[in-house]
Amino acid sequence: VECSSAEEALAAAGAGADIILLDNMAPQELHVAAAQVKATHPGVTVEASGGIVLGTLPQFLGPHIDVVSMGCLTHSAPALDFALRV
Repeated sequence: VECSSAEEALAAAGAGADIILLDNMAPQELHVAAAQVKATHPGVTVEASGGIVLGTLPQFLGPHIDVVSMGCLTHSAPALDFALRV
């Protein structure tokens, strides 16, 4: 379930969500929300997403973050023009 606040994340986890995606949060806010989710629902997977790039990745890593999604890996990938002849 995609959540944009700690309150939404706790409600989603309480309703039975297996994975909580914390989207577009500042690193400090993200870590607080993730810690709250893990404290009350330790079996829930917590994913960080939204605006994360290689340069800011370390700020989003932490003990309560299980997965990090980075759209920049796909939407910023350069095109490759090639052909295959069989």
